[in-house]
Amino acid sequence: MEVSIDNFNIEALSIEDYFTTWSVGDFAGLGLVLHVILMIVMTLRIVSVQRNIGVSIAWVAVLYTLPLVGFIAYILLGEPMIGRRYRARMNQARLLMNDMAKREQMVFDEGQELLPDNYRGVSKIGTRWTGFGVFPDHQMQLLTTPSAIFGRLIEDINAAQRIILMEFYIIYPKGQILDVMDALMAAVQRGVECHILADSVGSFSFFNSKQHRMLEEAGVFVHQSLPVGLFKTLFKRSDLRNHRKIIVIDEHIGYIGSFNLVDPKFFKQNKNVGQWIDVAIRSVSQQPINIATAMAKVVVTDIGAENKDNLDALNHRVNNYTRKLYVMNPTINDINSRVKVLDEISDTDELPEIGSTSIVIPRMPVVEDVLAQLIPSAPQVTAHVIYNTLVTVIHRANKRIRITTPYFVPDEALSGALTTAAKRGVEVTVIVPEKVDSFLVQHASQAYYQELLEAGVSIALFKGGLLHAKTVVIDDDYCLFGTVNIDMRSFYLNMEVSLAIYTPEMVAQVADCQEVYLQSCRFLRLEEWQERHGAERLFDNVVRLFSPLL
Repeated sequence: MEVSIDNFNIEALSIEDYFTTWSVGDFAGLGLVLHVILMIVMTLRIVSVQRNIGVSIAWVAVLYTLPLVGFIAYILLGEPMIGRRYRARMNQARLLMNDMAKREQMVFDEGQELLPDNYRGVSKIGTRWTGFGVFPDHQMQLLTTPSAIFGRLIEDINAAQRIILMEFYIIYPKGQILDVMDALMAAVQRGVECHILADSVGSFSFFNSKQHRMLEEAGVFVHQSLPVGLFKTLFKRSDLRNHRKIIVIDEHIGYIGSFNLVDPKFFKQNKNVGQWIDVAIRSVSQQPINIATAMAKVVVTDIGAENKDNLDALNHRVNNYTRKLYVMNPTINDINSRVKVLDEISDTDELPEIGSTSIVIPRMPVVEDVLAQLIPSAPQVTAHVIYNTLVTVIHRANKRIRITTPYFVPDEALSGALTTAAKRGVEVTVIVPEKVDSFLVQHASQAYYQELLEAGVSIALFKGGLLHAKTVVIDDDYCLFGTVNIDMRSFYLNMEVSLAIYTPEMVAQVADCQEVYLQSCRFLRLEEWQERHGAERLFDNVVRLFSPLL
């Protein structure tokens, strides 16, 4: 049976003719349908991927408030994608370092038995995700002024014999930093191997400076961390940054703290927040496994993960020059030279420095036999190890919690831990700068003040500059010290590093430093905060909705 198409009386239309029959309303309806589908798909994606409720709510709010902006922003910045190739290189570099440690019988993940019972569980959180346990027998000293930090550092560089490793978020080559660079170039001339890993964004001006070229021409190995670019943005987030600050010298001296490689007299003087105020801890140990060797493992792994050439070089180094990274059996001359360096530096007289803030912090003595644990963190690598550690120790506090941070934007769980601690009688103090260099962070932070003040938390506003120190003191026997701000960016997005300190004498030094900061603070009163204009409170609370994204 034959059927002719003519029997159906269908008129063939071209695609162009078909759409010309549509009205404006038809196109609007199609656009609305596509918009609804896109919103549903993106909402499902957000709630299925994001593990933090606050982050999920913030992204959904952005998506529905500014759909196009929210869609593009989430595609570029929504998920902590550090890059598939980078993660693969990071895993390979970690395996290389772990295999070398195993071959050389270097055990990094032990030491919990040295701790009191109440901190063993806290320590295991760090060990599980980082592989670093607790290391004993350190000499440590808290350095509280730029002159103390850079003076000691230059002395250590001048005495270095084998290798210097540096990892920084910001390098700003002005002022005292030029003296540090001169010392590095002189060290290379003596045969010392020097490596600098600096964040591509944070150290943008450094990578475009003549000092960068001079260092490379002198033989210093300079590496860019997490380089950015338009093409790279399609495959990984460009705002995931390397925020670590680490220095290792000859595997037995290590520096850690909030300080970038910047001179505060020259850095960000146009922000109207005063000079940046930072602290550092200098750690020294003669033990074959110590905080400095753990730092070296972190820096070397980070350098190896940056590109294939670095990974190949690390592979060659691990298989052929193990002793260059970790000197397991030093000669008598090595030991004598190290002791000499320690004696000279420990006995150096250092007067208190009066800066633009008029803060005088007495020189801190060297503390012996310090017990500590290194806790590095990175997105998609160590989970949320710092955040989990911090929340745990806050809940375990019995007498005192004192936090110093430049940026204070907690989530609900962390804010709840602080208010609960205050309600059960723990003395809780949060020390933050009166002015910070981020408008949105300032207002997001203020949105939490009322509930904290109502619970009995003391909020101290530091008036002497941008207090950049990041320290947490719990009771009299625990301290977190390093690069981590109290915000979601530090907890979830940046590569960070903290030092957990378990020795009361060293914890006391950090607490004493915080006490000096408090002398230059203005304490907020609940009555004063409640008297603010309603529009101000509303604006703070609106910004708070987006605080998980700041």
